Amino acid sequence: MFAGASAAILVTMALALFRAIRGPTIYDRILAVNAFGTLTVVLIAVHGFLAGRPEFLDIALVYALINFIATIAVTKYVKFSHLGHPSGEDERGDV
Repeated sequence: MFAGASAAILVTMALALFRAIRGPTIYDRILAVNAFGTLTVVLIAVHGFLAGRPEFLDIALVYALINFIATIAVTKYVKFSHLGHPSGEDERGDV
């Protein structure tokens, strides 16, 4: 049963990767990469259960924290990469 769940997770990861490549906007791509990271956490946890290694759950939790922080950092970078200046304008606001 867990092997089937692992296969379903891998299919879902492939779909998330497809959306990350073909996303219409940058925010869709960021969300798809975040979903891919979350599915990776689930896959690590399921693999740890199948292998009888409960320490994999600790690794999955650390990866989840890194995934969350990285998503917030990338989103903030995308939003504020122009450092407060709208693109196409100089400091006086002229176009």
